[in-house]
Amino acid sequence: MNNKIRQNFSIKKRLKEIVEREETVAGKVFNLFIMALILLSVISLSVETLPDLDPNILRVLVIFELVVVIIFSIEYLLRIYVADRKPKYIFSFYGIIDLLAIVPFYMAAGIDLRSIRIFRLLRVFRILKFTRYSEAATRLLNVFKMIKAELLIFLLITICIVYIAAVGIYYFESPTQPEIFKSVFHSLWWAVTTITLLGYGDVYPVTIGGRIFTYLVLMVSIAMIAIPTGLIASALSKEIDLEAS
Repeated sequence: MNNKIRQNFSIKKRLKEIVEREETVAGKVFNLFIMALILLSVISLSVETLPDLDPNILRVLVIFELVVVIIFSIEYLLRIYVADRKPKYIFSFYGIIDLLAIVPFYMAAGIDLRSIRIFRLLRVFRILKFTRYSEAATRLLNVFKMIKAELLIFLLITICIVYIAAVGIYYFESPTQPEIFKSVFHSLWWAVTTITLLGYGDVYPVTIGGRIFTYLVLMVSIAMIAIPTGLIASALSKEIDLEAS
């Protein structure tokens, strides 16, 4: 019994060295193989969108995707198995990305989340020892943690302003353009594109009141852009000062 426990522990330790320890040769080969597979799967997804694709090529891509999902599923289970703190990995950024990239396949869901696999390529910084970029990413993460309360409040205020803008333009424009501004929900598209300063031009006011209201919304939008920029710049400056001290 003790020999079996020791054997299981030895297997788990070896798997851990391969899956988590990028500094070992086996670990680096394994992780670079996964990185290459992620890149190929992203390319495969892009090729699938080509019009008039040959059925034989499409069949190969489907088989390739099946193989990729099987490998990624095994990798996901292995990472859970070797993790010292399993919930920490499962609910981590990479753990959630790993799960979302494979679970729709098993659920036969209509949502295709394969494109999010590209975020897993961020591991390449750690694997290839790009410490400078890793430190920059950590610094940026600390910045967002520092101002997360302010950003949340800003997000809530933005949602309120978008709603008010949608209601306002609806009352100004719906009598003149009932087909475009059918309801407050239809007006939300105009509100979002105006407040984000995208202004596609597909929906725009024609009444005097609507144009004046649009001008006021634009002025508020310009002021809003400066808020998160200032918060991030200030927090980044503090973070750099803390590292220097």
